[in-house]
Amino acid sequence: MKRDVAIVGAGYVGVPLAHAFAEVGKKVVLVDIDPARVERLNRGDSYIEDIPSETLKPHVESGSISATTDYDELREADAILIALPTPLSRQREPDLRILISAAEEIATRLRPGHLVVLESTTYPGTTREQVLPVLESGSGLTAGKDFYLAFSPERVDPGRDDWTTKTVPKVVGGIDQASTDAAVAFYAAAIDTVHPVSSPEAAELTKLLENIFRSVNIALVNELAQLCDRMGIDVWEVVEAAATKPFGFMSFKPGPGLGGHCIPIDPFYLTWKAREYGFYTEFIELAGKVNESMPWFCRSVVSQALNHSLQLSLSGSRILVLGVAYKPNISDTRESPAIKLIGLLEAAGSDVSYHDPHVPSFRENGITMSSSPLDPASYDCVVVVTDHYGIDYDRLVEDSKLVVDLRNATGANGKGSDKVWKL
Repeated sequence: MKRDVAIVGAGYVGVPLAHAFAEVGKKVVLVDIDPARVERLNRGDSYIEDIPSETLKPHVESGSISATTDYDELREADAILIALPTPLSRQREPDLRILISAAEEIATRLRPGHLVVLESTTYPGTTREQVLPVLESGSGLTAGKDFYLAFSPERVDPGRDDWTTKTVPKVVGGIDQASTDAAVAFYAAAIDTVHPVSSPEAAELTKLLENIFRSVNIALVNELAQLCDRMGIDVWEVVEAAATKPFGFMSFKPGPGLGGHCIPIDPFYLTWKAREYGFYTEFIELAGKVNESMPWFCRSVVSQALNHSLQLSLSGSRILVLGVAYKPNISDTRESPAIKLIGLLEAAGSDVSYHDPHVPSFRENGITMSSSPLDPASYDCVVVVTDHYGIDYDRLVEDSKLVVDLRNATGANGKGSDKVWKL
């Protein structure tokens, strides 16, 4: 069947992309290796919170969006977008096996005139040095002559409704001018603003800079939080006061660490690539170390709170972790610092449960748990790790024996309570 767009990867990036193009009348097919995902999508049943089923289903019923496990569907599409995971290995090095495997599949279906765009976050040079040779050798075609090839980074921020796939500007860099022009024209049909850059390397580095910027600034306030703890100063008060300056300061909040599919991972793509040039990104790596150490620091805060407030140790204490998603009001637990903290608390002998209205259960890092009812009085300590909006934090403080608030969710009321410890 003729399609305007084929998207390889039906996850947090692929499904919103499909919706954006379907909204402007394009026919889209999502290609994924998971039959269960494909079945759900073809029923109009969405597993992506940003595109609820009631939004997806009309497009499925009209035939604008379909899903398949068959890569042959790529042959009839005008454009092929790659939106696949690019994880890190245990050694914190880029693992492109999923991407390269997909590129090999795409290559055997490639035809003259195709536009191929990589959206997966990766290091500068991936499109030209890794994807291009696979596509050319597998197809017998020449990039820039027979088909177009570009990189355009995904900029998804799950849970937002103020900025969407349609409204966030799209950065595009092709391997040559013709590829850039083709990609710009393609995205302009569905995205409000398209910003071309000179090369895929520039586009790849743009995405890394965006997330490294956040990582470094979060690391700064996380380090400041640890210093404030020693100095007896409220870091939240300091950040709030600094934010009153109308210029020269951007407010970032401390917390138990970084989570999600981008910020904890993306900086390592660049530090790895930089070593190829004999360059060491010490500033970026230091930020990573600070942020990765935060769950250990937060465990020590919980330990101090139990000891000083209730004369209890971590060992044997009943602790409720409030929120395991990596950010408020979503169900995504990827790289969540809450799960790391749960592991650390359990290793110290604590009896740990969690409550999260968005995450009924999870299985990660060797931990399998289900959400417990929010019954603060049944626990020695409640640790606020993810500040979901639907929680009555004033009531939480009233009903709890002890609260360790790692997100300042309890606000001014928490500051005035002798039952609340803050980061």
